[in-house]
Amino acid sequence: MIGFLEGKLRAKSPEYVIVDVNGVGYHVQVPLSTFYDLPDLGHPVMLNIHTHVREDAIQLFGFRTIAEKESFLLLTGVNGVGPRLAMGILSGISPDDLRQAIVRQDYLRLKNVPGVGKKIADRIVLELRDKVQGKTKEKAAPPQPFAESGNSFPDAFSALVNLGYRPVEAEKALKLARQDLGENPSIEALLRGALKALV
Repeated sequence: MIGFLEGKLRAKSPEYVIVDVNGVGYHVQVPLSTFYDLPDLGHPVMLNIHTHVREDAIQLFGFRTIAEKESFLLLTGVNGVGPRLAMGILSGISPDDLRQAIVRQDYLRLKNVPGVGKKIADRIVLELRDKVQGKTKEKAAPPQPFAESGNSFPDAFSALVNLGYRPVEAEKALKLARQDLGENPSIEALLRGALKALV
């Protein structure tokens, strides 16, 4: 089982990265919270890894912080929450905010995350409340400088739709974010602005 990867960042998108470790490229799925903090292509990157083994595939899920990985493992332990939904939840809420929402039984905050309905929100609170009591907040890794891209709108739109937002909502939020950020913002900045508008 792979638990950690360190190498050069060869490719990145809002859904996955490719990490080159001594000439071998590992395809790693990441939440948006990790994507925001990625360095420029060609730079060193370190990711905490969870290896998910299925009958037909081996998937790697990567996280910049231990808190993200722990939250992912807690979420996938909830009945009805698979790896894909867990990644979507972590893309819409930070580990510390997730913990606080569970402890406070803030169902509304959880239901605002795409893909989380009433039943899933109920299960998350019911099954995880005792497990997250008393957990301390972990400091996030310092942000890395972002690479500016040309037209990042289509990639950001695709990422939001894949997270479960309706196309109309995603487009509206991205347009609002672009008004504040200028004509050619980075995809990271565009996604941050759009997610703020969608909350």
